[in-house]
Amino acid sequence: MNKSEMAKKLAQRSDLTQAQSAEVLENIFNPVTGIIADELDGGGRVAIGGFGSFEVRHRGARTGRNPRTGETISVPARNYPAFKPASGLKDRVG
Repeated sequence: MNKSEMAKKLAQRSDLTQAQSAEVLENIFNPVTGIIADELDGGGRVAIGGFGSFEVRHRGARTGRNPRTGETISVPARNYPAFKPASGLKDRVG
């Protein structure tokens, strides 16, 4: 399911038009201006009860290998977004 299909389903289940639903999803999930991205960028965490939580995790610097040449390279430390599903979601899917 992509974002427009999700907007269509949201419009069917709520009292919103498809355009309004698309705007709501854009405000939540946009990677540049969305609510989740804003919170993660500030070092916060977004927890949605029964669904899961979005958080920022840290991966330390390490030494890696270029698979094409076999040359050793230095991979810098970085933060990355992660999603941890709630037990309710895991139970439904699994």
